[in-house]
Amino acid sequence: MAGIIRAAFVAVRQTRRARMIAGGLAIAAISACTTGSVLSLEPAVDVGSQTSAVPNYAGPKYAGMQSLVPSNPYMTAAYPRIDEPMAPTEQMPASEVDCRNELKRLGVVYTDLAPIREGQCGIDYPVKISAIGSIGMKPAATLTCDMAATFAGWAKNELVPSARWRYFSGVKTIRQGSSYSCRRIAGEGVLSEHGKGNALDVMSIELGNGKDIDVRKPGLFAFRTRGFLNTVRADGCQYFTTVLGPGYNYDHRNHFHFDIKNRKNGYRACR
Repeated sequence: MAGIIRAAFVAVRQTRRARMIAGGLAIAAISACTTGSVLSLEPAVDVGSQTSAVPNYAGPKYAGMQSLVPSNPYMTAAYPRIDEPMAPTEQMPASEVDCRNELKRLGVVYTDLAPIREGQCGIDYPVKISAIGSIGMKPAATLTCDMAATFAGWAKNELVPSARWRYFSGVKTIRQGSSYSCRRIAGEGVLSEHGKGNALDVMSIELGNGKDIDVRKPGLFAFRTRGFLNTVRADGCQYFTTVLGPGYNYDHRNHFHFDIKNRKNGYRACR
């Protein structure tokens, strides 16, 4: 009988010790994972000159990574911009009015925003597009009207027909990683077209049949996907002055960059 009582006492003591250890581990885990403040709604993300999403590797292959702000397009969602609608008394130039008529003709769902001014960056008459006809834009993209109209024209006239031809399906959603963003070009210190609202980064394309096409370089035997992405790149060069994607450099390994930068002699960069 005494042996049974002694065994029960030992079991209770071990159970208490296990609970204390588990509690300590839980506290340590919470303190290690929380870097932002819940009360102040500050996300636990480093959005400074060195991104936490892409390591600051050494070597020429990754040179200039840390000078892009932010260097990962997805990180533009870390601190969401508070959009202000355009004031009712704001008067737009005739060219902007004509551009918006073109957006309506293309079936673009958009909202006029108040002017954006951040040092060298900004857009005088920004629009925020959430859809191009039946194609959703996720998240909604803040752009100049010219860039929005150019992108919409490309999507309707080139992207959709290419998807139907190769996959027998329409396009449901375009997932973008960065539209307007005040940043510099990596390694050059020159203001990016993102800082002017003239650029958009496309990360993936979801088709109506449920297939999600990632822009990253496809595998060796992904013939259909490779052909589709090559067509996307080639057709884009007819609309945009810059098309950069996987294979160009490390910074563009996971997205297509489209912009309408104005260059001398009509030069276009398609890589």
